[in-house]
Amino acid sequence: MSVTGTGTGKGRDRRIVLWRHGQTAWNLERRFQGSTDIELTETGVGQARRSARLLASLKPDAIIASDLKRAAATARQLSAITGHDVTYDVALRETYAGVWQGLTHDEILERHGEQYAAWKRGEPVRRGGGELETEVADRAAPVVLDHADRLPAGGTLVVVSHGGTIRTTIGRLLGLEAHHWEGLGGLSNCCWSVLGEGARGWRLLEHNAGTLPEPVLGDDD
Repeated sequence: MSVTGTGTGKGRDRRIVLWRHGQTAWNLERRFQGSTDIELTETGVGQARRSARLLASLKPDAIIASDLKRAAATARQLSAITGHDVTYDVALRETYAGVWQGLTHDEILERHGEQYAAWKRGEPVRRGGGELETEVADRAAPVVLDHADRLPAGGTLVVVSHGGTIRTTIGRLLGLEAHHWEGLGGLSNCCWSVLGEGARGWRLLEHNAGTLPEPVLGDDD
């Protein structure tokens, strides 16, 4: 699929911050959440509050989020500081993974080991009978690009979503083949990645960051 919304003109130098939600009880249990609607723990709320204070200093122009409770509660922390309303979109939900949802990592390996191994090899796998990663990108990336296209020159969009959805969206916006998306490491709770718009499209500037981006000083800025 081609990637749009990366052209030149007044939209140049825009920035997209893709922010994963805070900690949940299922994260601690290494239990696959997928589209199951799990709330933040108290620790997760604290993570969101701390990260929101940092991200607010980037002066975002807009905030969009998955409507699942863990992402929505994380987004509200940034909304409270910036005064921006949050636009919620079901397209930003985590990957639906069918019968994998609710299982621990060990249970998935025990019951669906071959399917898990095929997924890790980069094969197109409907984990638990759910969505393909490319289908997640098909629904999420256009929403992100649509909102990015509305930014002013130099503007910043914050996207509050989930680890798998963020990875597939980054892969799609960078123009990577799907079997390379696993090469993007996971995001810790309430950490984020930053895409910046350059002359040839979107570039990955920060990944799994928990502090504010620093300027690149050198020949590759």
